[in-house]
Amino acid sequence: MKEEKAIEYFKSGYNCAQAVLTVFADEFGLDEATSLKIAGGYGAGMGRMQNTCGAVTGAFMVIGLKYGKTIGDEGNEKRDMCYAKVREFDSVFKEKFGATSCRDLIQCDLTTPVGQQYFKDNKLGEKVCEQCVRRAVKIVEELL
Repeated sequence: MKEEKAIEYFKSGYNCAQAVLTVFADEFGLDEATSLKIAGGYGAGMGRMQNTCGAVTGAFMVIGLKYGKTIGDEGNEKRDMCYAKVREFDSVFKEKFGATSCRDLIQCDLTTPVGQQYFKDNKLGEKVCEQCVRRAVKIVEELL
């Protein structure tokens, strides 16, 4: 269910990070608009810089919402648990896709008009990004 909803967000023009975070938002008291804004700059590897995949950063945000340390939390147990879950996510995602870098996943340069056209012409959003979004949601569901 969440996987399909995330794909709907992505196909509606939201980035991969927005798609992943927003399907979990209500579980953590975030409204849809707020979650979309929070994740707004993380698409295409953070602002189209093609660093860490937006589906991955969206997943890390969800993990932080569940396990992150906050005001009043003594010691580092929550931080350590959060970091462990992030590493676990990273390992499972890399096992499936071989990388977490947007650049490595889509194999084209989104910072140029030529690369953006290549992305569109080769339907990489559908072939690669949707698969990353779908898998990120599934992994997060398993980790929560």
